[in-house]
Amino acid sequence: MNIKDAVVVVTGANRGLGLAWSRLLLEAGVRKVYACARDPGSVLQAGAIPVELDITRPGQVARAAQTCADATILVNNAGIVRGGALFGGNATVSLRQELDTNLFGTLAMCEAFAPVLAANGGGAIVNVLSVLSWISIPGGETYAMSKAATWSMTNGVRNALRAQGTQVLGLHVAFMDTDMTAGIDAPKASPEDVVAQAIQALEAGREEVLADLPTRQVKQGLSLDPGIYLQTPG
Repeated sequence: MNIKDAVVVVTGANRGLGLAWSRLLLEAGVRKVYACARDPGSVLQAGAIPVELDITRPGQVARAAQTCADATILVNNAGIVRGGALFGGNATVSLRQELDTNLFGTLAMCEAFAPVLAANGGGAIVNVLSVLSWISIPGGETYAMSKAATWSMTNGVRNALRAQGTQVLGLHVAFMDTDMTAGIDAPKASPEDVVAQAIQALEAGREEVLADLPTRQVKQGLSLDPGIYLQTPG
């Protein structure tokens, strides 16, 4: 994948990791960045093309695929986290909302853009995942469920699109220094560093990025006995 020849669609591009994606891609010399957000007026990155997109709305997803018909890379960055106790609260409501965006919305984008990427030579999809694809933490159980499902979906999409030459990259990371984690007291990765690693992986043709030390440790710990996912967090 030659980044400098790319036309990139970034979802959730108005802040946090999505904003870092837009900025670093433009600095890397891509031909075009479509910066997608529910409110296109909130897209402030100079040089990016704002696109109205709520990935949970099928009509807007279909329209984005038509608007961005020259795309060669799709970055599925949009996601939500609700948090809260697993029992005794609104966990079922939270999980449905998180699945609607993190899983079903992301899958809808993959499906809508698969023929676009095929028509433009195969291209690539980046799905932003999480260290919580593999473990669960108190207060983040429903988010972890949604990301575990999205990791599984990513593996399915990779297999489904392999024949058309589409590279599918799963990007796993723990806490990042964004608005989403503002209230969490823990080491946090730089969004710019995470994006830089993902861009390098795209150019190298890789299929997975473990963007920080906690994520690499958790992935390695899956094969322990007992597995790290069976251990008490903390």
